[in-house]
Amino acid sequence: MSDSVVVAGAVCEGGRLLAARRSAPPELKGRWELPGGKQEPGESGEQALVRELREELGVEAEPLERIAGEWPLKPGLVLRVWMVRLVSGEPSPLEDHDELRWLAPEEAGSVDWLDQDRPAVAEAVRRLREGPRV
Repeated sequence: MSDSVVVAGAVCEGGRLLAARRSAPPELKGRWELPGGKQEPGESGEQALVRELREELGVEAEPLERIAGEWPLKPGLVLRVWMVRLVSGEPSPLEDHDELRWLAPEEAGSVDWLDQDRPAVAEAVRRLREGPRV
């Protein structure tokens, strides 16, 4: 049996990375993550990410490139992360979050990231420091 997948987006704009503070469940409340959610049956990772960012943040987004690797969340559940570009909308904490922050690369360590998000955050920050790849 394969693992279920949680998708997350390293949403970048203006050289900054979007961080979302969890409002639930209690064991994660107050910690920061890259926004996203569970991939549903029949969805690609990219489709799930677009849907989740629409539901959680009220934005339209475009997944660009998956960050190499996947990180275990609990038995049978793994996290996969994409670099993401905002297409339209202003992110708002609509679901599962109570605060959002745009962080410059040098500010990325100023929040208490969930442990499983840290490797992808580090890679997203490295890419931000390199500048656009377009």
